[in-house]
Amino acid sequence: MTYTPPEVWTWDAENGGTWGSLNRPIAGPTHDKELPIGKHPFQLYSLATPNGVKVTVLFEELLEAGVTDAEYDAWLIKIGDGDQFGSGFVEVNPNSKIPALVDRSGDTPVRVFESVAIMMHLAEKFGKFLGKPEDRPELLSWLMWQMGSAPFLGGGFGHFYAYAPEPMEYPINRYAMEVKRQLDVLNRHLAENKFMIGDEYTIADMAIWPWYGRLVQGQAYDAGTFLSVHEYEHVIRWAEEIEARPAARRGRMVNRTFGEPEEQLHERHDASDFETKTQDKIGE
Repeated sequence: MTYTPPEVWTWDAENGGTWGSLNRPIAGPTHDKELPIGKHPFQLYSLATPNGVKVTVLFEELLEAGVTDAEYDAWLIKIGDGDQFGSGFVEVNPNSKIPALVDRSGDTPVRVFESVAIMMHLAEKFGKFLGKPEDRPELLSWLMWQMGSAPFLGGGFGHFYAYAPEPMEYPINRYAMEVKRQLDVLNRHLAENKFMIGDEYTIADMAIWPWYGRLVQGQAYDAGTFLSVHEYEHVIRWAEEIEARPAARRGRMVNRTFGEPEEQLHERHDASDFETKTQDKIGE
């Protein structure tokens, strides 16, 4: 079928595929809804998508490293229900995307949105997982690489391969090529480095792992065979090494609403919640 663009584009929510109802061509809230506030210095409003997992992994790594001031409440934002368009959430993130953070550790609450901005804010605040000062340009380069590359993986390949209303050869081929190129970039780098910044585990690893680690381990879009992810042996080694970290495993569970019940912690308000409030424990 040949598509001829109209002279003026108009929005049709019915043509958006699986997640079409979550998108619209305007910003702003659709309804009034205040955000809850817990007892901890940091209030996170999120969902366990790769961008959400970046931040919860960092929080859990900070706590694992003994940074008790990094205690946080993680509130579930159900994007399928449109929670991200509530007035309270839009006040914290005018872009209506998860994750969003309110830092209440000082006299005045501070909002931070965009996942890597949140990670930089926390890592700089506590002086952790930033690597050596001389490695900062490399760290920033890989963080920006991830932010620029992931839309091709999630919004591009993932959308057309798994969520579009019908399979379309051209966009699937276009984005599959780009994702494999990105995996090759990572594979070549990790062939010579234990982590993204040499031998030191940093927020660059935490930012990239939920996207590309999940992909090479066959957990994204059921596309492992299609993309021949077994070819990227150094990315697989790196991904498995991070997954073996207790804090990374905990971080992946927070705000998770899919998968095995024992891996789902819909909200996190205390360290003990991992033992007592996963879905297999509370049965909801």
